[in-house]
Amino acid sequence: MMTATRHKLIPMEQLEKAVEVLRVLAHPHRLRICDLLLGERMAVGELAEHLKIPPNAVSQHLNLMKAHGILDREREGKTVYYKVVDKRPCWLLDCIRGHQPAEE
Repeated sequence: MMTATRHKLIPMEQLEKAVEVLRVLAHPHRLRICDLLLGERMAVGELAEHLKIPPNAVSQHLNLMKAHGILDREREGKTVYYKVVDKRPCWLLDCIRGHQPAEE
């Protein structure tokens, strides 16, 4: 016999949307980009320098996150700056920070 659920279940549609975002964020470079962009907006070259990967690889990550509404960009002259516009990466990064393995 099944017991009654004590809390309201999250609607399946909402879980499916969360999975889409989690798939996009499930890459160490993308998480690092979000971590960097939570504090300030940055250009592709600056992000590439921090990540130590080529700018074209950074651009691919940025375009994917922008396509999923996580990031947006602003142009100033010839420079394009990226920033986080979706707060979901914030709680995910906070969760990761809060669940670091205990030091031995």
